[in-house]
Amino acid sequence: MGIMDYSKKPRIILVPYPAQGHVTPMQKMAVTFLNLGFEPIMVLPQFIYNQIVIHINEENQQIKWVAIADGLEKDTATDFFGIESAMENIMPSQLERLIQELQDEASSGRSGGAVVCVVVDLLASWSIQVAQMCGIVVAGFWPAMFAAYRLIASIPDMVRCGLISEAGLPQHEGKFCFSPEFPILDTEDLPWLIGTVAAKKARFKFWTRTLERSRTLKWLLVNTFPDETKLHSSPMTLLPLGYHFNYTQTNHASFWEEDRSCLEWLETQNPNSVVYISFGSWASPIGEAKLRSLAMALEASRRPFLWVLKQAWREGLPNGFEERVSKHQGRVVSWAPQLEVLRHKSVACYLTHCGWSSTIEAIWFKKKMLCYPVAGDQSLNCAYIVQKWKVGMGLKGLGVKDVEDGLRMVMEDVEMESRLRKLHDTIVQKEDDLKKDLSLKAFVENLKKEASSIAYAFNYVEGVDVL
Repeated sequence: MGIMDYSKKPRIILVPYPAQGHVTPMQKMAVTFLNLGFEPIMVLPQFIYNQIVIHINEENQQIKWVAIADGLEKDTATDFFGIESAMENIMPSQLERLIQELQDEASSGRSGGAVVCVVVDLLASWSIQVAQMCGIVVAGFWPAMFAAYRLIASIPDMVRCGLISEAGLPQHEGKFCFSPEFPILDTEDLPWLIGTVAAKKARFKFWTRTLERSRTLKWLLVNTFPDETKLHSSPMTLLPLGYHFNYTQTNHASFWEEDRSCLEWLETQNPNSVVYISFGSWASPIGEAKLRSLAMALEASRRPFLWVLKQAWREGLPNGFEERVSKHQGRVVSWAPQLEVLRHKSVACYLTHCGWSSTIEAIWFKKKMLCYPVAGDQSLNCAYIVQKWKVGMGLKGLGVKDVEDGLRMVMEDVEMESRLRKLHDTIVQKEDDLKKDLSLKAFVENLKKEASSIAYAFNYVEGVDVL
């Protein structure tokens, strides 16, 4: 067996769940590892890789993007359950083969350094066992708010106290609060309660399997800030990485082509006048009737707006809507460069689904939020925005009066603006570099030790400093 060449950058494989809201924060983490001297490798199922590869720019090429077979043919559904089937049945053997190939390359000196760690999005928990079988250090990654992880981790307690059944269905309807520092939630807001009863049970099973697999993890990298994790005890070492993610860098790999002409349109609008609307990459649960109602409400408001809405979801919009509003009031685009939109001086308010990445971005650029959660962890995020932080307002519906009243209250609320500035300064403002780097430094130091032991196990040269 050859000698491992540690003059080459050690590699870290990153395995995101295949959705835009998961790939984007993991890409930011890949950049962090790149800056620390690693070679990050983003591993994606083939169908997602095909979407992203055409949008990868020069900056993103510093990260290595690799596709693995997923078995999802053109006529195969790529919904939650289609993706789950691919992750459980097809992709594990493909990832194992990739790891072996990369390690063989490193040991033979052909190219690249050794794979020293696999970072796994917990929603892609299938890859935990693969990495462990290959003898590679595994760290978990939670791309959402840490409170959402705590909510999922409390599933056994929810079952014990009778809040939910062993199949995950609520035993009663109403409000609950599972921890004193948490906002009040509704039982129907639990993240797995989406779709039919059968779908809810299947999603619950997905989460319980994720929890079981993650019990073996020593490290959990979290897309959040230190204040959210410091009071929580966990068998895993928690590493809040929010301070390390640079939201001023707008280059990221998008699943869809961004319509940059909307930035030119924003330049023609008055400061703090535009309502930005986006429900992320998955607006279908809202339904055609509600989207039509929102269109009518936006037009009736007479406020300038920029609405991100894919072409496939526009069929139910009022006749002539886009043509009318495009003349004097607003723009409807299929996908937008969101970071650049949110930081634009003309944008005053963000009507959002409350996805965690979108929430952080809104806080980063100090945009007040009008909240309409759609599914998953979004109701929890909304509860924090509205109840805890009070930097936004929840919408009960998308009717003309609901939207008109909501926009007026959010746009005119000066105290909300003040709270938003304070929240921004608290969780986004950069701290002293040494303080900021302590948690990640500990992880890197541990990785050095683990990587060295891997090297010895493969009979490589002793005493080599991996990093």
